[in-house]
Amino acid sequence: MAGRGRSRPNLLVTGTPGTGKTTTCSLLADATELRHINVGDLVRTKGLHDGWDEEFECHVINEDLVCDELEDIMVGGGIIVDYHGCDFFPECWFDLVVVLQTDNSILHDRLTSRGYMGPKLTSNIECEIFEVLLEEAEESYPEGIVMALQSDTVEDISRNVTVLTEWESNWRRRPSS
Repeated sequence: MAGRGRSRPNLLVTGTPGTGKTTTCSLLADATELRHINVGDLVRTKGLHDGWDEEFECHVINEDLVCDELEDIMVGGGIIVDYHGCDFFPECWFDLVVVLQTDNSILHDRLTSRGYMGPKLTSNIECEIFEVLLEEAEESYPEGIVMALQSDTVEDISRNVTVLTEWESNWRRRPSS
Protein backbone atom coordinates (compact mmCIF):
# COMPACT_ATOMS: atom_id res chain seq x y z
CA MET A 1 0.00 0.00 0.00
CA ALA A 2 1.21 3.51 -0.82
CA GLY A 3 2.64 5.46 2.08
CA ARG A 4 3.62 2.50 4.22
CA GLY A 5 6.86 3.26 5.99
CA ARG A 6 7.07 6.88 4.85
CA SER A 7 6.74 9.84 7.18
CA ARG A 8 5.76 12.21 4.35
CA PRO A 9 3.37 11.54 1.47
CA ASN A 10 4.07 11.56 -2.25
CA LEU A 11 1.72 13.46 -4.53
CA LEU A 12 1.34 13.49 -8.29
CA VAL A 13 -0.09 16.67 -9.79
CA THR A 14 -1.16 16.11 -13.38
CA GLY A 15 -3.29 17.84 -15.99
CA THR A 16 -3.16 19.22 -19.49
CA PRO A 17 -0.35 21.72 -20.13
CA GLY A 18 -1.55 25.16 -19.03
CA THR A 19 -3.72 24.02 -16.12
CA GLY A 20 -1.38 25.46 -13.49
CA LYS A 21 0.53 22.36 -12.41
CA THR A 22 3.92 24.00 -11.89
CA THR A 23 2.49 27.07 -10.16
CA THR A 24 0.38 24.90 -7.87
CA CYS A 25 3.28 22.53 -7.12
CA SER A 26 5.70 25.39 -6.38
CA LEU A 27 3.27 27.03 -3.97
CA LEU A 28 2.43 23.68 -2.37
CA ALA A 29 6.12 22.84 -1.93
CA ASP A 30 6.64 26.20 -0.20
CA ALA A 31 3.64 25.61 2.09
CA THR A 32 4.47 22.00 3.04
CA GLU A 33 8.24 21.72 2.59
CA LEU A 34 7.66 18.80 0.23
CA ARG A 35 10.15 18.54 -2.67
CA HIS A 36 8.77 19.57 -6.07
CA ILE A 37 10.04 17.61 -9.07
CA ASN A 38 9.00 18.91 -12.48
CA VAL A 39 9.34 15.88 -14.77
CA GLY A 40 9.61 18.01 -17.92
CA ASP A 41 12.62 19.83 -16.46
CA LEU A 42 14.11 16.53 -15.26
CA VAL A 43 13.76 15.03 -18.76
CA ARG A 44 15.53 18.02 -20.33
CA THR A 45 18.35 18.33 -17.78
CA LYS A 46 19.09 14.60 -17.48
CA GLY A 47 18.44 13.68 -21.12
CA LEU A 48 15.70 11.20 -20.24
CA HIS A 49 14.19 11.23 -23.71
CA ASP A 50 14.38 9.52 -27.07
CA GLY A 51 14.68 12.64 -29.20
CA TRP A 52 12.48 15.49 -30.36
CA ASP A 53 8.94 15.32 -31.77
CA GLU A 54 8.79 17.94 -34.53
CA GLU A 55 4.99 17.90 -34.84
CA PHE A 56 4.32 18.49 -31.14
CA GLU A 57 7.55 20.44 -30.50
CA CYS A 58 8.58 18.48 -27.42
CA HIS A 59 10.93 15.75 -26.26
CA VAL A 60 9.78 12.15 -26.58
CA ILE A 61 10.00 11.12 -22.93
CA ASN A 62 11.59 7.78 -22.11
CA GLU A 63 9.23 6.61 -19.37
CA ASP A 64 11.56 3.82 -18.20
CA LEU A 65 14.46 6.24 -17.75
CA VAL A 66 12.24 8.68 -15.84
CA CYS A 67 11.01 5.95 -13.50
CA ASP A 68 14.56 4.68 -12.98
CA GLU A 69 15.69 8.23 -12.13
CA LEU A 70 12.86 8.77 -9.62
CA GLU A 71 12.64 5.33 -8.03
CA ASP A 72 15.04 5.84 -5.09
CA ILE A 73 13.79 9.38 -4.47
CA MET A 74 10.15 8.29 -4.23
CA VAL A 75 10.80 5.62 -1.59
CA GLY A 76 11.67 8.22 1.03
CA GLY A 77 8.45 10.21 0.55
CA GLY A 78 7.89 13.94 0.71
CA ILE A 79 7.77 14.40 -3.06
CA ILE A 80 5.42 16.30 -5.35
CA VAL A 81 5.73 15.06 -8.94
CA ASP A 82 4.55 17.55 -11.59
CA TYR A 83 3.82 16.08 -15.03
CA HIS A 84 1.07 16.07 -17.65
CA GLY A 85 0.97 12.27 -17.88
CA CYS A 86 0.40 9.77 -15.13
CA ASP A 87 -0.22 6.23 -16.33
CA PHE A 88 3.42 5.09 -16.46
CA PHE A 89 4.36 5.86 -12.86
CA PRO A 90 4.14 2.93 -10.41
CA GLU A 91 0.86 3.02 -8.51
CA CYS A 92 2.62 2.46 -5.17
CA TRP A 93 4.53 5.73 -5.43
CA PHE A 94 1.60 8.04 -4.73
CA ASP A 95 -0.71 8.72 -1.84
CA LEU A 96 -2.69 11.31 -3.79
CA VAL A 97 -3.08 11.99 -7.51
CA VAL A 98 -4.39 15.47 -8.32
CA VAL A 99 -5.80 16.25 -11.76
CA LEU A 100 -5.99 19.98 -12.43
CA GLN A 101 -8.68 21.03 -14.89
CA THR A 102 -9.22 24.34 -16.65
CA ASP A 103 -12.11 25.76 -18.67
CA ASN A 104 -11.32 25.33 -22.38
CA SER A 105 -11.52 29.01 -23.31
CA ILE A 106 -9.11 29.91 -20.50
CA LEU A 107 -6.83 27.02 -21.42
CA HIS A 108 -6.85 28.07 -25.09
CA ASP A 109 -5.72 31.58 -24.13
CA ARG A 110 -2.99 30.25 -21.83
CA LEU A 111 -1.63 27.87 -24.46
CA THR A 112 -1.70 30.35 -27.33
CA SER A 113 0.14 32.86 -25.13
CA ARG A 114 2.83 30.16 -24.75
CA GLY A 115 3.08 29.87 -28.52
CA TYR A 116 1.12 26.64 -28.90
CA MET A 117 -0.50 26.30 -32.32
CA GLY A 118 -1.54 23.70 -34.86
CA PRO A 119 -1.65 20.07 -33.75
CA LYS A 120 -0.03 20.83 -30.38
CA LEU A 121 -2.76 23.32 -29.46
CA THR A 122 -5.61 21.20 -30.85
CA SER A 123 -4.40 18.03 -29.15
CA ASN A 124 -4.12 19.67 -25.73
CA ILE A 125 -7.52 21.36 -25.96
CA GLU A 126 -9.14 18.09 -27.03
CA CYS A 127 -7.39 16.30 -24.17
CA GLU A 128 -9.01 18.73 -21.72
CA ILE A 129 -12.45 18.61 -23.39
CA PHE A 130 -12.57 14.82 -23.18
CA GLU A 131 -11.04 14.70 -19.67
CA VAL A 132 -8.38 12.31 -20.94
CA LEU A 133 -6.03 12.87 -17.99
CA LEU A 134 -8.76 12.44 -15.38
CA GLU A 135 -9.79 9.16 -17.01
CA GLU A 136 -6.14 8.06 -17.22
CA ALA A 137 -5.64 8.80 -13.51
CA GLU A 138 -8.83 7.01 -12.49
CA GLU A 139 -7.83 3.94 -14.52
CA SER A 140 -4.22 3.92 -13.24
CA TYR A 141 -4.63 4.51 -9.50
CA PRO A 142 -6.77 3.06 -6.70
CA GLU A 143 -10.21 4.45 -6.07
CA GLY A 144 -10.16 7.23 -3.53
CA ILE A 145 -6.71 8.69 -4.21
CA VAL A 146 -7.59 10.67 -7.37
CA MET A 147 -8.79 14.23 -6.78
CA ALA A 148 -9.92 16.57 -9.58
CA LEU A 149 -9.52 20.30 -8.86
CA GLN A 150 -10.62 23.26 -10.97
CA SER A 151 -7.76 25.61 -11.87
CA ASP A 152 -9.17 28.57 -13.80
CA THR A 153 -8.11 31.53 -11.66
CA VAL A 154 -5.50 32.68 -9.16
CA GLU A 155 -8.19 32.19 -6.50
CA ASP A 156 -8.68 28.57 -7.63
CA ILE A 157 -4.95 27.93 -7.39
CA SER A 158 -4.81 29.47 -3.92
CA ARG A 159 -7.79 27.39 -2.77
CA ASN A 160 -6.23 24.25 -4.28
CA VAL A 161 -2.97 24.86 -2.43
CA THR A 162 -4.93 25.27 0.81
CA VAL A 163 -6.88 22.05 0.20
CA LEU A 164 -3.69 20.13 -0.60
CA THR A 165 -1.78 21.61 2.35
CA GLU A 166 -4.59 20.48 4.66
CA TRP A 167 -4.60 17.04 3.01
CA GLU A 168 -0.83 16.71 3.55
CA SER A 169 -1.14 17.77 7.20
CA ASN A 170 -3.95 15.26 7.79
CA TRP A 171 -1.94 12.52 6.06
CA ARG A 172 0.99 13.08 8.44
CA ARG A 173 -1.33 12.92 11.48
CA ARG A 174 -2.95 9.64 10.47
CA PRO A 175 -2.35 6.62 12.69
CA SER A 176 0.46 4.38 11.51
CA SER A 177 -0.62 0.97 10.29
